[in-house]
Amino acid sequence: MNHRSSLLALVAGLGMLLPVLQAQAPVDQRIARIEGRLVPGIVVKGGPDRTMPLADRMRFHHTPGMSIAVLNGGAIEWARGYGVLEAGGTEPVTPHTRFQAASISKPVAALAALRLVAEGRLSLDEDVNAKLVSWKIPGNELTAEEKVTVRRILSHTAGLTVHGFPGYGSSAAVPSLVQVLDGVKPANTAPIRVDITPGSQWRYSGGGYTVLQQLLVDVARKPFPDVMREAVLQPLGMNDSTYEQPLPDALRSTAAAAHDATGQPIPGRYHTYPEMAAAGLWTTASDLAKFVIEVRQAVTGKTRVLPGAIANEMLTAGKGSWGLGLSIEGTGPGTRFGHGGSNAGFRCQMLAYLESGQGAVVMTNADGGGRLAAELLRAIAAEYGWPGYPGAREKTLALVAPAVLEAYAGRYELRPGRIITLKAAEGKLILVDRDQSIELLPESTTKFFELTEETEVEFLKGPDGTVSGMLVNGQIKAKRL
Repeated sequence: MNHRSSLLALVAGLGMLLPVLQAQAPVDQRIARIEGRLVPGIVVKGGPDRTMPLADRMRFHHTPGMSIAVLNGGAIEWARGYGVLEAGGTEPVTPHTRFQAASISKPVAALAALRLVAEGRLSLDEDVNAKLVSWKIPGNELTAEEKVTVRRILSHTAGLTVHGFPGYGSSAAVPSLVQVLDGVKPANTAPIRVDITPGSQWRYSGGGYTVLQQLLVDVARKPFPDVMREAVLQPLGMNDSTYEQPLPDALRSTAAAAHDATGQPIPGRYHTYPEMAAAGLWTTASDLAKFVIEVRQAVTGKTRVLPGAIANEMLTAGKGSWGLGLSIEGTGPGTRFGHGGSNAGFRCQMLAYLESGQGAVVMTNADGGGRLAAELLRAIAAEYGWPGYPGAREKTLALVAPAVLEAYAGRYELRPGRIITLKAAEGKLILVDRDQSIELLPESTTKFFELTEETEVEFLKGPDGTVSGMLVNGQIKAKRL
């Protein structure tokens, strides 16, 4: 080839590449804006800009690594890894790095159960004891008329106990599935039993999904990881995913290690979860995005796993705004489905919009990663214009008389032996917790907040008008001493 021919070939090649570069540039720009503008949970109206870069927030939340996949128009638009597998190490997180999905294991397991329903091997509304073989739910007066069914397990309305599972450290004995179901040592959780009339109310139950695990094993007559691989993971191309617990040695070195709230690795790198359906999935953000795509497409009949009629049931909100395995939020174009996950040292979030196909999956390898994931999702939502997605809570500062602040000063007991102190000084209310002093900002005469940890408090008064305690983040009632 002569010089002129080489030049023409180069120009032609550049001409073919140009549309790709033009299409890619906006995505790269979007990623850069998201990485540079994480949005905190609370902002002060008229106050300084509190957006911060991703790297700074990873350090602040003591989160060594995270993985992200962003959906747009019903497809994965981009996926990236950030940070390292383990604090102090150099191995980077990539889009193929496995994290524990924690409770996001549940909706993926739900998809397998619904596939068996579609195949006629299970019924949504049959008593699960009719198909359970290795173990059965002990009956009582609550199950005399109303039964535990697959539909009720998937929607957290089966009345089954045990909210979640702490997992088992590297030196701990790991129980069998039946030992977990009956709360027999070495199981570290209570027996899974019915203590609310099935179908009567919503209550989140990891225990219910552990019953589901045994049901799928008994019906398919295969180990649970094999059931999940054949029913869901392989058909959806979730090639970096497995329910094997503990994680096989061959995969251990390339999996993310779990970290505590201070960013220190958990001994043994992570916990083992024999409660696989409830908490045992090892996966990537991109693989979970494939699951999201399948669920959304199934509603329109474009499916590899689930018929549209059953997919619609999966995404129909019932008690507690839950479908079958997924939480449902919003209305109209703002309707979205998803699930969160929280294992020892892992925090994850997954959500998608039913109509637009927008969404994201965020996986982190630290206990501090939950708030980091929330900040990141707000940044993604702002960049992509997600309809109805909640932004930061905007607070307007109020003027509060020094005498009111003085009335709130004192010692408060958050729980037995856990004491914090409030001090009023120079027109400010200061929370003193161990070696930290944090200013509480007023939004009214009874409600205050602080920005660093995004804590909100409301002071409570007794019948005589004196301060009796405070409510922290709407949940924890602290008694004034």
